[in-house]
Amino acid sequence: MKDILLVEDHEELNQLMCGFLQRSGYTVKGALSGEDALAFWREERARLVILDVALPGQDGFAVCKAIRESSAVPLLFLSARTGKEDQMNGYLAGADDYMEKPVDMDILRAKVSALMHRYYENREQKTRVQSGTLTIDTDAQKVYCRQKEIALTVKEYELLWLLVQNPGKVLQKEFLFGKIWGADCFSESQTLTVHMKMLRDKIEDDPKKPKRIKTVWGVGYIYEEV
Repeated sequence: MKDILLVEDHEELNQLMCGFLQRSGYTVKGALSGEDALAFWREERARLVILDVALPGQDGFAVCKAIRESSAVPLLFLSARTGKEDQMNGYLAGADDYMEKPVDMDILRAKVSALMHRYYENREQKTRVQSGTLTIDTDAQKVYCRQKEIALTVKEYELLWLLVQNPGKVLQKEFLFGKIWGADCFSESQTLTVHMKMLRDKIEDDPKKPKRIKTVWGVGYIYEEV
């Protein structure tokens, strides 16, 4: 996971800010459009998002709202729009802070540091969820089994987290599919089956005889703490 996802469509400015933040000690992923940013977010994510408002295609407000559907990650808007209404729209979309262009690099670094500190300082223990021998770090979106990290994809993590939040409860396939893939209808059952198999392969001691994620035939799945 990168420290920062930086979304700015002006390529030269994007490279300039990425380089500055990298020299400041952060790992950074630069994206030139909202679509590229969301594609990266679905696969990897980041600990903080810097987001330009005026983007080609999906604007910054739309990207912010999409990110907020699944994460409370710190988010900083950049914009040449300095009016009160524009800033209010940014905060209403879910931004934590708003910075005017042209960008002062030292102030940018200070804002990033403050957001990181405020959001992550002293949160590690609060955001670690224990489920049997599994430990889930909900901030970093990492999973550990007996203190050993398990490498999960974004979808595998989202599936596991949804199951862990509902221990002992049968979750229907249609419900799981809709929550994770956002579909109104359950039309691709094989997608869920494949992801569930991959998840079991990673978290079960014996995937052929699962103890954590059990199939309720014809209905869905049930999660048990082990």
